[in-house]
Order: sequence, then C-alpha cells, then structure tokens
Amino acid sequence: SAVKMPRAFEPYKKHKNMGKCLIISNDCFSFFSPGSPHLCRKGCSVDENFLSNTFKSLGFHVQYDVISISKENHTDNSCFVCVLMSHGEEGTILGSDERWMPVKTLTSLMTSDLCPSLRDKPKLFFLQACRGLEYDPGVEADSVEAPGEFFGISDVPEADFLCCYSTVEGLHCSVFIHELCEMLKDCHLEIIQIMTRVNHCVANHFQSYTTDPDTHRKRQMPCFASILTKDFYLHVPEKKNKCYF
Repeated sequence: SAVKMPRAFEPYKKHKNMGKCLIISNDCFSFFSPGSPHLCRKGCSVDENFLSNTFKSLGFHVQYDVISISKENHTDNSCFVCVLMSHGEEGTILGSDERWMPVKTLTSLMTSDLCPSLRDKPKLFFLQACRGLEYDPGVEADSVEAPGEFFGISDVPEADFLCCYSTVEGLHCSVFIHELCEMLKDCHLEIIQIMTRVNHCVANHFQSYTTDPDTHRKRQMPCFASILTKDFYLHVPEKKNKCYF
C-alpha cells in the first residue's frame, strides 16, 4: 500500500537574483537558402522588444546566446526562462539554418545533469512557433471546441519544467506574446494561473482577419505542459494585490 507523505505546498525558494531570460528569435531563414525569402517572419522586433522590456522589469537578466547558458553558474538565480520564436511543427522548431531541431534538445540543455545549479528550480519555456507555410485550420470563431495539436509533454525532460505553446502565430505583434507579457507584468498570481488566463484571453478574445476564407475568423488555442512541483510566483505574493482579466 502507498505511504501517505506529509503535504508541503510551499513555493519555490527565492534566491538573490530572479535569473536569466534567454530570447531566441529566428526571423529570417534565407542565409543558407537565398531562394526561400517566404520563410521570413515579420514583426519579430516588436515581440523581442516587448519580451525584453517585460522580463527586465521583472528583474531578469536578458540575453540571446544559447551556447553558454547551460554552462553558466545559476546558483544565485531563482529560475530560468527561455522564449523561442520561429517556425515550428509538433515537437520541433526551425533554426535560422533551416534545420529542424527537436524542442526537447533545447529543453534538455537545462536539466539537472547538464546544469546542476538549476536543480530543483523552475525552468520555463515559451514557444511562439507558427505552423510552417500554411495556416492551421483552427476553430471557427463561434465554436467552443479547440484543436489539440500541441500537448508538449514529450518536450518536458524532467521535473520542475514548464513548456508553454502558442500553437499558431497570431497578428503582426503576436497575440500570444502580447497577452503573455501583459499578464506577467500586471499579475501576482501563480504561474499556472497566469498561463490559464493567457489561454483564456487568446482563445476567446482574438480571431484572425484575412481576405482568404480559409484563414479568416480562425482562433488561436495556446496550451502548456507542466511538471512543476511547487508554486512559482514571478512577483512576491501580496494579500492585497489581485489580478483581473
């Protein structure tokens, strides 16, 4: 029979620094293939600036170099955040060299074995990945059902990871990134509550507007896969502060 363990729902421990935020944004993919300018993603600088300003305001050190991040000392950091923006397919993301890389290859760089100074600390990954060259059929604006392309659990290598997905790209300044940043800046809720509210806002308050009937009035349905083991707050919880939609 199972042994009942004492319950302990304390949040993750806070350290001297909030931590590193790594932003990877692949906006042009024609360096190795000059004949494929159609792969370029427009409006990336808007998202990058929004993300950078948001995470800096939360106390993060923002950087853009993925090579050395897992070898750095994160002992004094409370967590690690990575934002990936590119073209994507289920479980993979397109590099600027037009090679597909499994998302788990990137998340695994921050596991306890390869980055021991992040052991028992939350590792948060946010993926804004559009679906190649075609629109996802999505969901009609008056429908209550949602597609389930991304479950993402296979991208989470071990405990204390959270992977959040936009599933399809939104407007010029992507809806997912915009709503994520707005909620992170203004909300004192726990991270899972925050992401649930991001899902709600993106899925219910936005739809595509195009001249193509196949892509017009489609909705975006974000999702996330979590193996976090404690509550995680980007802001210090305060009893008087509340978060509203």
